[in-house]
Amino acid sequence: MEATRQFQIDVKVSPDKLEAGIILRAEEKDLEHILITEKDVYQALEQHRVTFGIRKDAVREFCLMPAKFVNTMLTVANGEPPVPGQDGTIEYPYLASVGEENGPKEMEDGRVDFYNLTSIPNVAKGQLLARKKPATSGKPGTAVTGEPIAPKAGKEPVLKPGKNVVQNQERTMIYAAIDGQVSFTDKDKLNVFPIFEVNGDVDFGVGNIDFVGTVVIRGNVLNGFRVKASGDIRVLGSVEGAELEAQGSIEIKSGIVAQDKGSIKAGHNVQTSFIQNANVTAGNQVIVSQSIMFSTVRAGKHIICNGPKGIIIGGILQAGEKIVARVYGNTNATPTVLEVGVKPELRQELSSIQKELQNAYENLRKTDQGLSVLNQILQANGELPADKRMMQVKLANTRLVLEKEVKNLEARRKEVEAELVGGGPAAIEVYSNMYPGIKMTFGKLVHFIKHEYARTRFIVLDGEITGATLM
Repeated sequence: MEATRQFQIDVKVSPDKLEAGIILRAEEKDLEHILITEKDVYQALEQHRVTFGIRKDAVREFCLMPAKFVNTMLTVANGEPPVPGQDGTIEYPYLASVGEENGPKEMEDGRVDFYNLTSIPNVAKGQLLARKKPATSGKPGTAVTGEPIAPKAGKEPVLKPGKNVVQNQERTMIYAAIDGQVSFTDKDKLNVFPIFEVNGDVDFGVGNIDFVGTVVIRGNVLNGFRVKASGDIRVLGSVEGAELEAQGSIEIKSGIVAQDKGSIKAGHNVQTSFIQNANVTAGNQVIVSQSIMFSTVRAGKHIICNGPKGIIIGGILQAGEKIVARVYGNTNATPTVLEVGVKPELRQELSSIQKELQNAYENLRKTDQGLSVLNQILQANGELPADKRMMQVKLANTRLVLEKEVKNLEARRKEVEAELVGGGPAAIEVYSNMYPGIKMTFGKLVHFIKHEYARTRFIVLDGEITGATLM
């Protein structure tokens, strides 16, 4: 900064040190007599250690027309911003031998191809399954003061080895430790599981299955039977009112007709042709090619029912991020509940907490009634018999326990309700028609559909559920 009797040059450096500007401070009466040289400007900049990226044309303009920049900042130096590093990635070389990754592929018109699905890939012992491509550190920048500016490094990917796999010493690659099938389980852990095959139906001739690996069933799973796997479950037929539980994914070729019995639960994805009167839960996605009818379906991320029919009628569908279908409801306005924006387990936990609170409140009421009766006896007689004194102590202790339980439940309820309010980005997408009778819930926002919509995407905008036409 340089000062004379007539003027002063202020230098301002931005907080990130990527820009420097100058401002002329002078009295109105002195403007005609002000003479500023480029040397004056460079000296002011040097006093603030501004040495890099100085724009000579801006300095020249400042000196030629100083009155223009009285109390007005002129940028005279620009630093070079750092180039952030790129995030690392994980490559899966084993997929090259089996084609693209499992699951349906979205086509150009937004529909999903459910017909060309790859199988769960078989791998051999020693085969390379995953390779980490490291993040880059980026390129440093330069501040207007000449000092380097460190770039933001890319985020390193994390290999998550599961069961029956090994890593190299540098922990950059994962190999199969056995022959088997690849399975992603909870939190994207990579596993290889042995295979247990059933060449027909799961019935009384086979019984329930609990296998540490992947189960392939070439027939149907009948009413009342249970199949549990630490890997994936593949059913080439249909599933009736049975219980299926897999830490990986569940694929059912011919659909689920559960008659409100049993349940389907997968740590990763559930994929099938249709779901009818069933209870289905997936940690990641539920992918259905034809229809979801009168069922309870929960997915940590997405529920996708966008095949050629792609219809959802009745029931309760809960997805952490998005629900997609071609048609929702029907002309009879069949009640259908769609909930997005919050992980389904939070809604279930809140419901469970509310039931527990109701029970605790009722038990407190009964305990207080008992204590009140004993207090009346004490006031009437001046003392309590030995058995009544023991009962009083027991009820008093019970009340303390119940009060603590209610306090903890109410605290957790507030936490869950806060999470429900703050839910992340969410959407409900309609690729053909949505009929009246639909109840939408985004976090804690509720919207009832009272007229028909076509090709619409519903999101939360400015605190309200809003629909926009899908292109």
